[in-house]
This record gives sequence, C-alpha cells and structure tokens, in this order.
Amino acid sequence: MKTMAAGEFKAKCLGLLGEVKVKRTSVRVTKNGKLMGMMVPPDQKDEDPLNDFFIGGEILGDVMGPAVPIEDYEALK
Repeated sequence: MKTMAAGEFKAKCLGLLGEVKVKRTSVRVTKNGKLMGMMVPPDQKDEDPLNDFFIGGEILGDVMGPAVPIEDYEALK
C-alpha cells in the first residue's frame, strides 16, 4: 500500500486511478501526517460505471428547482 501527501495525490490522481485498478493496490492519502482518505481497487468488474450511482427509485418533481418553497426561505435563515 502506498502512502502519499495530499498535494502529491492531487498532482498524480488521474494516473493513480489506473494503477490502483490494474495493480490492485491501495493508496493512503495524508495531510499533515493524518490519514485523510484512501483509494482502493474496485471489488468487481462493472460494465457500466453509472451503476454505482443509481440504486433505483423515481424522480418526483422538479430536480432543478428550489428544495423548499420560496415562501419558506425566511424561516430557514
């Protein structure tokens, strides 16, 4: 498992994506010596990468509109 600083990870993250998948290795990302995150290889081969984002469900209403009615904005402040 590799360990690298966040700045180095930022500069190399696109290359690391392929390396993690192909070599099946993990990368630990640290900032000021503290673990901030990890990049790990996928568990299985997935034909459609969007499957991870869509579990199922139904879109109801306007997804681009405000989350609450405009009249309620003052109450949220």
